[in-house]
Formats: sequence, C-alpha cells, structure tokens
Amino acid sequence: MAIPLQPEEQQSLKQMIGGSSRLRLTLLYKVSRDGVSAWTFHTKCDSQGPSITVIYNTKGTVYGGYTSQSWLGAGTEFGAHDEKAFLFQVRYNGKSVNNKFPIKADKYANAIACRLSSGPVFGRGDPNMPYFTGKINPSNGVYTLTTAKVGTVYDMKSTDISAFTNDSLEVHDIEVYKVDEGEFQLTSHSWRVTSKFDNQYMQELKRDVEEYTPLEETGVEQVKVLLTGQVKAGKSSFINTIISIFKGAIQCQAPSGSTGKSLTTKFRNYDVKKGRSGPPLNFKLCDTKGLEIDDGIDPTEFSYILDGNMPDKYLFNSSTQFSSDSSGYVATPLLKDKIHIVVIVMDATSVDIFPQAIIDKIKKLQAKVNQKGIPQVVLLTQIDKICEGLQWNVSNTFSIPAIGDLVDKAADLVGLPRAHILPVKNYEREMELRQDINILALLALRQILNFADDYLASY
Repeated sequence: MAIPLQPEEQQSLKQMIGGSSRLRLTLLYKVSRDGVSAWTFHTKCDSQGPSITVIYNTKGTVYGGYTSQSWLGAGTEFGAHDEKAFLFQVRYNGKSVNNKFPIKADKYANAIACRLSSGPVFGRGDPNMPYFTGKINPSNGVYTLTTAKVGTVYDMKSTDISAFTNDSLEVHDIEVYKVDEGEFQLTSHSWRVTSKFDNQYMQELKRDVEEYTPLEETGVEQVKVLLTGQVKAGKSSFINTIISIFKGAIQCQAPSGSTGKSLTTKFRNYDVKKGRSGPPLNFKLCDTKGLEIDDGIDPTEFSYILDGNMPDKYLFNSSTQFSSDSSGYVATPLLKDKIHIVVIVMDATSVDIFPQAIIDKIKKLQAKVNQKGIPQVVLLTQIDKICEGLQWNVSNTFSIPAIGDLVDKAADLVGLPRAHILPVKNYEREMELRQDINILALLALRQILNFADDYLASY
C-alpha cells in the first residue's frame, strides 16, 4: 500500500511549481481507486488545466511530473508546448528528497504527449517518465509500467532511469491532481448552516449526545445504529472515531484498514463509553460485513440483523448462511433488539464512479429497510481527499461547493433527502484528537440519533 504524500512533500511540490503560496491540489484520478485505464484517465483529467502526476512505486520511491497545460485525449498523438513543465522526486527508499528536473529549453514543444491510448506521458517522442497504455490489471495490488528513456526532453542532471525510478517499474498507485489557486473554494454563504466550529460548540454537541435518552415508553434503553457500505468506505473507522471522541484518545476497537476485502468478519454491537471507565451511552454502533461486488453481506442475513434475530458477535460464514437454525438465533426479538436506524457509508472520492454492482446491492438492502420503515442516512467519508485543505481543517466543509455537490450526487444515488447526507472525516492517520474532526462527527451522530427517535416515536 502506498504511503500518501506527506505535508512536507506537498509543500516541496508547491514550491517547485511556484506562484501563489495558496496553491491547491485537487485529486482527479487515482489508480488504486479508478484502475489503470487510459480511457478513465482522460475522462477524469482532460481539459482540467495545470496538473501534477504522482507515482508511488513498490520501493518506497515517489516521483512524477508537472505540466501547466491540459491533458487531451486524441486519436493522433500531439505534443503540448510547456515552458513550466518538470519532473520530480520527493521520496526515495522511503526518505524525503527534493529533486526537480526542468524541461530543456529546446524541448518546450515536446513537454507532454497527448494521446487517447495512454495515460499521462511526459516527453513526446521519447517518454522521459514511465507510463501506461490501454488498460492494465493489477497483480496483488501492483501495476507494471512501461519503461522510459530519461534525459532527452527533461534535464535529469546525470540521473538515469534506474536512479529516477529506484530501479522499479512496479507501482502501488498513481495520482493526478488538478493544480489551482486557493486552499479552499469558499462561498460567501454556506450550503449547510451550523454554529461556529469552536470548543463551546464541540462541548455542546458532546453534551447532547451524552444526555441522549430514547423515548421511555418504548422500553428501549440503547438505540441500535447499523452501519453498512462498500469495503474501505470507512464504516468501522467511523465507529472508532466516535469511541475515540468519548474516550478522549484515539482508539481502534472495530477492525479497520484498506484491504480489498472486508475486515469485519463478525456482527458486532459496540458500546460507546463516557471516559475510560464510565457507563455506556444510550446507543450502540453495530458493525457488519462490508459490501463487495462478489461478496459481502447477504440481503437475507441483513434482514435478520434488522429484525434483531442475529446475536452479537455472530461469525459470518461464506459457506453457511445465517438462518433460524443458526446458533444464537433470537426467535422472538423485542423492539430493543431490532435496528432503529441504518447508516450507509460512502466514500466521497467514489461518488462519481460508484460501481453499478454496489449500487444494486445497496438498493436491495434499502428495499429491506424501507419495508420495515427504518430511517436511513448516508455518511460521506474521506472528504479530506476531495479538497486538500480539508486534510488539516474540516471546519470549512459546509462552505466548499465541491462537497455540497457530492452531497447532492449521493442523495440522488440512494434516493434520500440532502439533510440525510452527512459528510465526515474519520480518524485514520491522526495520533491525537482534533476539535474540527470531533465536531463534524458529533454533528452526524446527533442527527442519526434524532432520526432514530422519529422511528421509535412512530413504532
């Protein structure tokens, strides 16, 4: 798995590009998400203006190229004139480096090669950086690129292809970022209005959640919140985020990670405690298998979960489906055993390219949920990968049009009102809690509990 660009590496790239100190990198194309496909690359990256291509190889080396010109898919190859283009290295054998290789003055017209059959090619005639053509399938998550002949178009300063690529054409990932001005594209009016993201607001949200109590007449002591969604979308990470907020330190109780298969092998009900040894709060976060194209939670088993028939810690078995004959089957579940709200977790970076097979699976699960009248919301995760500035501060989330647009698209995908689409950033690489992340997660959780109350009131 590729280690993402670190803050100091991003800063190095911005300095190499020059111009304003407020340059913004917006992810357009990512191989580990979108696949190695020339057609997909051009669909996402053509006519986007200046961009930077970043390649992560299997030897801990990160290199790439920048062009101030737009990529264009053309049947016949043509070059783009670019005096500002350059190649670079920002990591070698896992250690940060800062190497910039500018275009030669007599080669401006050959800075990049635009052709429909290939991905980003730096150097027309003689590609000076490894590239791909057509479509490449991975082998154990690794893609092999086509070699290049460095030094003909870009001034490599005696660096040969072996030194540039650390003698490896095998890569874990390739990313293409649009480069433009401004850390955020902010509107003068937020597309969703909230209080100021400060400590007072965070404490108010925490208090609301801590003091939450289900309707007494229902006999339900803890609302059950079920999370489902595509593998790697971040449902288990959201559970860990909420547990961390109330425990006061980063936690990892629910299995989470970035493998291609679901790490959740059991149906689990997680209590969220106030502090390290305080009592559990009045809700449970329920985790289940993630959705996969060829695997994942079965609609019949999902229905058993909704109805409260499946016991906590039930181990999913791909060869034997859960049924009324299964060990621990709850034959006569009470209202307190049933699911009171379903949370569909979606990766914000995948909304535009959501696999139809996964959408179909979500629709089948939604049909089960709708039959039972259970409310639904969507958690829109990984918003920090949509706008680079959100990696460091998510307090401006509701003033960024790109996030508002994704909320609209997600609402259309699942057929829910916009108020039911809740953007969040989970704790993933952080080692300490952050006020802005806490506020966004608590806002989502409070809304979830409010919707669950509506369901209980109508039961």
